[in-house]
Amino acid sequence: MSQSDRQQRELYYAGSVQGVGFRYTVRSLARGFEVAGFVRNLSDGRVHLVTEGEAEEVVAFLDAVRAEMGHYISDVEEKVRPAAGRFQGFEIRH
Repeated sequence: MSQSDRQQRELYYAGSVQGVGFRYTVRSLARGFEVAGFVRNLSDGRVHLVTEGEAEEVVAFLDAVRAEMGHYISDVEEKVRPAAGRFQGFEIRH
């Protein structure tokens, strides 16, 4: 797999996304995919998610997040860029 097949996606989820186990669910889902990155709560009530991996894995992971937690999400901002390769594993940050 070449580096060009890998991507980073940065997402900001808005809605009722804090206090509902969102971060823990995302981390648990990430274990089922070959992705790395982090998820954290923001002080403005949103959840910030950054993930990297092979493009198809990243899309499948984010689809799983949407399927599991979509009823809490009212809006998503998303940026797609080439993977930076700076993450080891997937973690919850504080």
